[in-house]
Amino acid sequence: MKDSVSFYKDQGILCLAAVPLGAVIGAVCALFGVMLLKITDFRTVHYLFLLPFLGIIGVLIVFCYQKFGADSAKGMGLLYETYQQNRKDIPIRIVPIVMISTWLTHLFGGSAGREGVAVQIGGAVGCYAGNKLPVKDARRILMIAGMAAGFGGLFRTPLAAAFFAIEVLSVGALEYRAIAPSVVAAFAACHVSGRLGLGKFTFALSSNAALSFETGLKLIVLGLAFGLAGMMFAVLLKVLKKKFAELFKNPLIRILVIGTAVGLVSLICLGGRYSGLGTNLISEGFSGDILPWDFIVKLLFTVVTLAAGYFGGEVTPLFSIGVSLGFVMASLLGMPTELCAALGYAAVFGSATNTLIAPILIGAEVFGMEYLPMFVIVCIVAFMCNGNRTIYSLQKTAVGDTPEK
Repeated sequence: MKDSVSFYKDQGILCLAAVPLGAVIGAVCALFGVMLLKITDFRTVHYLFLLPFLGIIGVLIVFCYQKFGADSAKGMGLLYETYQQNRKDIPIRIVPIVMISTWLTHLFGGSAGREGVAVQIGGAVGCYAGNKLPVKDARRILMIAGMAAGFGGLFRTPLAAAFFAIEVLSVGALEYRAIAPSVVAAFAACHVSGRLGLGKFTFALSSNAALSFETGLKLIVLGLAFGLAGMMFAVLLKVLKKKFAELFKNPLIRILVIGTAVGLVSLICLGGRYSGLGTNLISEGFSGDILPWDFIVKLLFTVVTLAAGYFGGEVTPLFSIGVSLGFVMASLLGMPTELCAALGYAAVFGSATNTLIAPILIGAEVFGMEYLPMFVIVCIVAFMCNGNRTIYSLQKTAVGDTPEK
C-alpha cells in the first residue's frame, strides 16, 4: 500500500509538472515552426540566390557548434545518453543553437527535417525541470515527457507524440512510468502551439476502400516497400556519415565541399525541388503531381545533407519520401492514390525510426481514425521488415525482459 501511494503521488506530481512543461515547449515550438515556414516560403521565392551558399553557411553552423555548442552537436545522442544514465543533464544552450542552425540549413536549401529540433528542445527542457523535482527518476521521465511535448507541439499529433517519446528510446520496451506525463505534456504543447498560430497538417481521404483478402495482400506489399525504403534511408545515412568522415577529416572542409555540391546540384538540375522539408512533395503527392523518381531523389538529398553535418531532423523528409513512394505504388497495385500516399506517410517514418505505435497513431490522427486497421497492417509489416535498422545510432533493442529503468 505504501509503494502504491508513493507511485501515484509521484505520478500526480509529474503530471502536474507536465502541464507548464508542455505549455512552455509548445510556445517554443510555435516560434520555431512558424519561423521555419516563413523561411521556407522565402527560400522558395529566392532560391537562385541562396542555394549556392549552402556550403558556406554550413561552415558557419559547424564553427558555432564547435565554439559555443559544447556537446550540443550530439543532437538526439544527448537524449539517449541521459536515458541510458550516461549523463545527468542536457545543456540548455542546445535550444537556441539547434533552432538557429536548423533555420539556416533550411534557408539555404539543405534537405532536412524539423522534428529533431523540437524533440531535442523538449528533452533538454524536460531534463532541466526533472532535476528540480524531488521525485525518483524525474529527470528521465520528464525528459521523455518533454520529447513528447516537442513532437506534439510541432506536428500537433499528441497521441503519436506521446508514444513516439516512450518507444523510440528503447525498441521493444515502453517506459510505462512516462505515459501519463507524456500524454499530458503532448496535449498541453499541442494546444498552446495551435493557439499561437502553428497549423496542423490533416488530409481527409476520399477513398472508401474496404478490407478484403485482396486488399490485405496489397497492404502487405505496401508494407514491404515502405519498410525497405525506411531501412535504405537508415543504412545510407549511417554509411555516408562514416564515408564522409573518412574522406574529409576536417568537419569544416567536409560540410563546405558537400554542402556546396548539394546546393549547386539542387539549383542547376532540380530548381530546389528537393530542398527543405519536403512539404511540397507531400502536397503534390495528394494532388497527383509526383514524379516517379521523387522518393529516391529526396531520400538521397536528405541523407547526404544530414551526413555532411547539417541539422534539423529526418521525420518530415521521411513523410515526403513515404508519400512519393506511395503515389508510385498506387499505380502498380491498382489502389487509390491518396490512400497509398497516406499509408506511406506513416509507414516509412515508422520503419526508419524503428517505431511501431507512433506511426500507426500519426496516420490515424492526420488522415482519420476510420483507416486505423490499414495503418496497423502496413506499419506492422514495415516495422518487421526494416531489419531492425534505425536512424538513431544509440537506439537499443530490448531483448528478453524489459531492461532496468
